[in-house]
Amino acid sequence: MSVQEKRIHPYKFNMWLAIAGIIMMFAGLTSAYIVKRSQPGWESFTLPGLFTFSTVVILISSITIQVALNAFKRRRMDKYRLFFAITAFLGVLFVALQISGFYRFEELGMKMTGMGSNSAYSFVLAIAGLHIVHVLGGVVALLIILARAFGSKKRNYDSMPVEVVATYWHFVDILWVYIFIFFHILH
Repeated sequence: MSVQEKRIHPYKFNMWLAIAGIIMMFAGLTSAYIVKRSQPGWESFTLPGLFTFSTVVILISSITIQVALNAFKRRRMDKYRLFFAITAFLGVLFVALQISGFYRFEELGMKMTGMGSNSAYSFVLAIAGLHIVHVLGGVVALLIILARAFGSKKRNYDSMPVEVVATYWHFVDILWVYIFIFFHILH
């Protein structure tokens, strides 16, 4: 194997650096959650069912993006476009379900911000809210690549951008599963 073949592509390298930073941020937030929950006034909670449904949605999106990536590598562009579009739709649906879950917290009287809020709910908002921001970043990347797939007259079969977005998408999926399990175990 040549030196060139052993080198990691700069896009992948940058993506892995970003993922490492995101992991450190969420490790810090979940560690702070563990420390803070021993303080007086911490309230126990159960995540509303919408969060379970959103978990199923994001797991399905991990499957659809992998199908899209495999279709791209086989140059089955119609299938690639379809499953990439489905993944973007599922990403938006995940965010909508998460936001609805936050409203459900409020409906149940679990104030997340401002006067009368509880630290436990504020942590849920901070951790899950930051995750939503990262998912939205992934949705934007999906939409940019999808626009290129539909708009380009010249066909470019470089799979690197698709691989990078797919890897990032799998990461935010796995990150949500971690957060979801974390809140279920420590509620």
